[in-house]
Amino acid sequence: MQNSTTPIATPTLKRRLICMVYELFLLTAVVMFGLLVFLLVTQKMSQSIIEHGRTVVLFLVPGAYFIYSWTDKGYTLAMKTWRIKLVKVGYASVPLKAAVVRYLLAWGWVLPALVICWRFHLTSKTEVAIALAINVALWAMTAFIYEDRQFLHDRLAGTRLILLPKPLKASKAEQAAKPAEA
Repeated sequence: MQNSTTPIATPTLKRRLICMVYELFLLTAVVMFGLLVFLLVTQKMSQSIIEHGRTVVLFLVPGAYFIYSWTDKGYTLAMKTWRIKLVKVGYASVPLKAAVVRYLLAWGWVLPALVICWRFHLTSKTEVAIALAINVALWAMTAFIYEDRQFLHDRLAGTRLILLPKPLKASKAEQAAKPAEA
């Protein structure tokens, strides 16, 4: 149990990166559903509206998913699984403004690589993958700038990731008593 003088643990970089990989799988499903709805609604519209709309969906759907999750409980499903929570010191829950700012700043994980690929006409899967890998590695290293090991986007947004304690397992006596109570 933590008291007021016990420092709150920051999840390790490894734990956060593994959580992000899991998050990527979940986010893919969320985005695919959003794109499905969009394409069903716009199937009779012009091709240019559909192309620009897809880009908007690819930006707004993840934003809605993350911002809602962070402001509601402080974590997404992947973060809950890996016992990571987003907090803003001094607040019971993450304020909407801080969640929006964090989402926009978190594009630093991929946006610079995408801009470089666009600017230099890097279109092969290998070129894009290398650019993204370098960008992700550089952004991950921002955790080593500060002593508390928070990423740059968390530092700028005024948020932080904390490691939640392991859930306590109920004793056998408590488990045996539960069915009797119900």
